[in-house]
Amino acid sequence: MIIIAVGSNLSGVWSDTPYGMCQEAVHRLSTELKCSIKQSSWYQTNPIPPSSQPLYVNGVIALTKEIEPIELLKTLNKLEAEAGRVRQQVNEARPLDLDILDVNAQIIEDSTRLIIPHPRLHLRGFVLYPLRDVCPHWKHPISHKSVDELIAGLPKDQEIVPYLDEK
Repeated sequence: MIIIAVGSNLSGVWSDTPYGMCQEAVHRLSTELKCSIKQSSWYQTNPIPPSSQPLYVNGVIALTKEIEPIELLKTLNKLEAEAGRVRQQVNEARPLDLDILDVNAQIIEDSTRLIIPHPRLHLRGFVLYPLRDVCPHWKHPISHKSVDELIAGLPKDQEIVPYLDEK
């Protein structure tokens, strides 16, 4: 199973809301990869690290597809660029952020472009809560901790609330 984090805190070329950007990204990814996608609930979260940026809309998707991780990364980067993302600074506001969290429990640590599992996923409530929605029995491939154990270990200052579509 492939698990991908989806997030946005800016409008972009596909939608005038971060929520719309995320929804369109899931649709386009399903079309691009020619597969069905299991989608989490959407959550609204503060930026990490804390900043004056707008709030994020975050979710996680899971899919089954035979694809090399580096090819998947290229596809995700292409979609981010199509959505209007221009990489200038680390942790900047963005119309779309797609991160590979896990690919079939593989461990890839020697790549300059890709580390799997995502090296900070265990520290981020905006990843772990939606991950639990789509894969409640998932275990971290390195620590072997369950998603519930990882959530229990999160810092208490990570506020995450269900996103309520305003439409």
